[in-house]
Amino acid sequence: MAEKLDKSRKTWGLRHLALRVRDVRVSQSFYEQIFGMKVVWHPDDENVYLSTGLDNLALHQYPKEDVNHLAPAHLHPLDHVGFLMASPEDVEDFFKEISRQDVRIVKPLRKHRDGSFSFYLADPDNNTIQILYEPTVQLR
Repeated sequence: MAEKLDKSRKTWGLRHLALRVRDVRVSQSFYEQIFGMKVVWHPDDENVYLSTGLDNLALHQYPKEDVNHLAPAHLHPLDHVGFLMASPEDVEDFFKEISRQDVRIVKPLRKHRDGSFSFYLADPDNNTIQILYEPTVQLR
């Protein structure tokens, strides 16, 4: 018997990821507000760990001396990360919610050939985030 999905959850996570960011506080606020993540550990002013309950996101501040010497966004070593959603309708609803906020949309809603459905947005440091329904992933 399939487990009933909790529709109140914004995303179904990506399990764990660590990102280097320019300002931990700005990025923490972004992930808390947009994805409903909660702080699970805040060891110091340069690091914070957040979770939706199914994953873990570590934000590590770039060393102050490196902030002005960062590579251009198109040379960023990270392509994108993905937050899974339970259905195409959830992706579309989230797209509508994000579109009303001051968040940059990188790529609009699109149904892919494999049956997945997604859009892409950017966080405060221009990391690309895919909001994705993936029919081959079981969310239990």
